[in-house]
Amino acid sequence: MFKRVLVANRGEIALRIIRACRELGVGVVAVYSDADRDALHVRSADEAIHLGPTSPTQSYLNIERVLEAARRSKCDAVHPGYGFLAENATFARAVVDAGLTFIGPSPVPMERMGDKLSARKVAVQAGVPVVPGTASAAISAQAALDAAATLGYPIAIKASAGGGGKGLKVASSPAEVEAALSLASKEASAYFADGTVYVERYLPNPKHVEIQVLGDHHGGAVHLGERDCSMQRRHQKLVEETPASIPDALRRRMHEAALALVRAIGYDSAGTIECLVQGADFYFLEMNARIQVEHTITEATYGFDLVKAQIRIAAGEPLWFPQQDLVSRGHAIECRINAESPVASFAPSPGRITRYVEPGGPGIRIDGAAFAGWTIGSDYDSLVAKLVAWGADREEARARMMRALREYEVEGIQTTIPFYRMLLGDAAFIRGDYSTATVEAFVTENAGALAAAYPSSQPAREGSADGRSAELTVEVNEKQFRVRVFGLEAATDVATQTRKYRRARGAAHGSATVAAPMHGIVAEIRVKAGDRITSGQVVAVVEAMKMMNEVIAQRSGMVQAVHVEAGQTIEAGSPLLSLAEE
Repeated sequence: MFKRVLVANRGEIALRIIRACRELGVGVVAVYSDADRDALHVRSADEAIHLGPTSPTQSYLNIERVLEAARRSKCDAVHPGYGFLAENATFARAVVDAGLTFIGPSPVPMERMGDKLSARKVAVQAGVPVVPGTASAAISAQAALDAAATLGYPIAIKASAGGGGKGLKVASSPAEVEAALSLASKEASAYFADGTVYVERYLPNPKHVEIQVLGDHHGGAVHLGERDCSMQRRHQKLVEETPASIPDALRRRMHEAALALVRAIGYDSAGTIECLVQGADFYFLEMNARIQVEHTITEATYGFDLVKAQIRIAAGEPLWFPQQDLVSRGHAIECRINAESPVASFAPSPGRITRYVEPGGPGIRIDGAAFAGWTIGSDYDSLVAKLVAWGADREEARARMMRALREYEVEGIQTTIPFYRMLLGDAAFIRGDYSTATVEAFVTENAGALAAAYPSSQPAREGSADGRSAELTVEVNEKQFRVRVFGLEAATDVATQTRKYRRARGAAHGSATVAAPMHGIVAEIRVKAGDRITSGQVVAVVEAMKMMNEVIAQRSGMVQAVHVEAGQTIEAGSPLLSLAEE
């Protein structure tokens, strides 16, 4: 077993790995950016090493800095978590070349599965059906148009690297292809440092079902059932549950196909085979060669720690159980508590958490790293926590989740909690016959109720703290230490800030200004002074929390002036452009 593991990630997944290491008696070292100096995962580790500025490319995506942190802290293994460098084969090889163990799949199967184009070819060779699409990258709008002419519309333009819905855009007609290609490539570059995309037929109304797998270095392979991840918005998962509401015969076929794929590539860690299900058919979508965000519900039903299994497998242990010993019990549901505003097209809602009270009771689990006083920034993912409910059957799990959602209190930012209270009470979810199109339809049909649950303006007050502090955090040579000082009174800088959250994504009807709907970075400005625009036209793209958000004009008119340029950081409500009075 390892002596010390470097956790090359942040937030709740970093804390989850730290806890697994603690239970195995393994020392643990955290890394952090400027924005994460006071993060919970930093406080929880044995040591913490500073990587660099807040920008992921200069911190969590900086391979040399991560490896240097591992060397300085005398670690013998690195766990990447999910996101950032988790599916980066170059990083995995660099870890091995540095004499360390990468806690994840070996570079070769990661390369074959981490690149979606390569993964599709492997799946076909293993006899697993795939969604029709291109066999090579789409490097131009014309290439995407040519592919669409064969596949038919709508098409999905997808990032070849990574997953989690990042870098996936849909084009329903030729007129939408160029913009979708640009957005998908930019989003993929921002999140995975790889803008390669390809084209696939878009199935508009399937179920999204994935199979959890484990492989070892000795040829062993097992599955731990499947999860239904169809409750999505903008192709990002919101609610997951296990087991999925699918026929048993289809379930068995999917499990067998997943194991065939794992054995075909010699996969040797935790991973997830993602599929689309339509009727009695399923299609391989991609493989996530890492631990999955929603691994928690599989752990709840199988009574199995997947992160500890990753570590033990990386240390060389063969799988210590046969497939027949893995038995699912009960039902589990996960809700991703995101800092987002569902009435504003799930726009990010960064800010300071002023009150934070987690739920509890039978069957409830929370994986998070948030606390009162913590600031959810716009540079990283919007995930606040993962709320998991287990029950003896599906209805008990749903009832427990509803109770937990009522108990959960987060103030200072807008979150998806009120939205879930409505969604899980909807007839489609109660029946279990929902699809990837359900959330969009639900939002449209319940616009009024959602507006009432999310007032158009909600103050986010940054409170102050009084009293004394006996502990200081200091940084020496980019290494963090906690020091206790006696007789020191805390001098608190009290600041109060009010943040307005607006439902509109562009200018209000009749307004002469198109404003930024959120804090972020201007990725594109698609108009210039003198252009005539129409209501509903996309005039700009703002990057926030690694998502590309299109900004639309709410009225027609002539562009009088453009007030920003690409690459500029802007605040919510800042003017992007002005329209001439007519």
